[in-house]
Amino acid sequence: MVKTGLTLLTGNVATSLMLLLRNLGVAALIPVADYGIAATFAIVTSLIEMASHLGLQQQIVQSDKGADPRFQAGAQGFHALRGVVAAAVLFALAAPLARFLGVGHVAWAYQVLAIVPLAQAFQHFDMHRLNRDMVFGPMILSSAVPAFLSLLAIWPLAQWLGDYSVMLWSIVLHAVLMMVMSHVVARRPYRVLLDLAFMRSSLSFGWPLLVNGALLYLVFQGDKIIVGRLLGMEALAIFAMGVTLTLTPTLVLAKSAQNFFLPQLKNDDPIVARATLEAAILIGIALVVFFALCGVPLLRLILGAKYQALEPLLIWMAVLQGIRVCKVGPAIVTLARGKTAHAMWANVPRVAVLPFVWWAAQAGVGLTGIIFIGICAEIAGLIVAWRLLGPSGISPYFAHIRRYMSRKED
Repeated sequence: MVKTGLTLLTGNVATSLMLLLRNLGVAALIPVADYGIAATFAIVTSLIEMASHLGLQQQIVQSDKGADPRFQAGAQGFHALRGVVAAAVLFALAAPLARFLGVGHVAWAYQVLAIVPLAQAFQHFDMHRLNRDMVFGPMILSSAVPAFLSLLAIWPLAQWLGDYSVMLWSIVLHAVLMMVMSHVVARRPYRVLLDLAFMRSSLSFGWPLLVNGALLYLVFQGDKIIVGRLLGMEALAIFAMGVTLTLTPTLVLAKSAQNFFLPQLKNDDPIVARATLEAAILIGIALVVFFALCGVPLLRLILGAKYQALEPLLIWMAVLQGIRVCKVGPAIVTLARGKTAHAMWANVPRVAVLPFVWWAAQAGVGLTGIIFIGICAEIAGLIVAWRLLGPSGISPYFAHIRRYMSRKED
């Protein structure tokens, strides 16, 4: 079991490290303001993904019917339908989105980004089915190979283009290769089925994930949108780079934890649930400690003085992400129980403060004030997440504290 967990973690770390290196490489090869424009590509693609996320991949792992070929074909069919619709919507909204973000001259790039959801629409889900049996190799390969090739592509793209479009074509290449690799590693033939009964069931399971996806979008991208619109592309470049450096390890560790613990929580084992919660806390603490010790030297080593304005902000951005990753444990446990709405409620405080972030940006408090508002909101969200676990959540920890205090008094 430990070997499986280490393999999964190593694969996810390698994939995320290559994507991080890709982003850092692009940042080093193009002007700072152009990197701000490149950061808007993630804002746009995430918007479309959020608007159509129904947790179909998680259903393959979580559902008792997940190994059934017909169930898998229904999931792939529904996924293909939503991806085609998402691509059409992005293409149609490209110009208004570009104007809203203050970069109307790159509307053509947002139209090209419609290739991303279109490619994702036809991914094979067999790698997710294999996760049910703790077989993670196909999933790791389907992520790592595209990440590696998109990393290799940035140098020739930078020599050829030399501006924000380096990131554009790297993102498109990555999405297409992920679709291709999902078919390469599959063990079943690819089939799609448009089953209305399955769609209704998936909507019932997935609507809280869809709402939570909207909340997560506002959590991860809301601050960026405000910074870019009110403070400009250079400020967005600094802020986006800080988010990239601190959020990437958060996401990879959270993904590894979910992939590792979710299949083991199908029977709601309280020991595994406790281990899931404690692992999330440990990951959050380790993240903050790492950036406190290595964050600024690492930033200087990779990007030199180009992003010097980020140095005093980096540790506080790490604290924000460290608190956020602590919420992953409760989210995994409640997802295994089919309570998909719990993660949604835990993200509400973070979204609720966005009007204050807008006010703070207009009032001139700068990026530091925006980050501190986010930290306060993440603390509130963590409290909500643990409270929603009920008796199996935070109560046992209070019981341990009471027993410890009783022994002290004796």
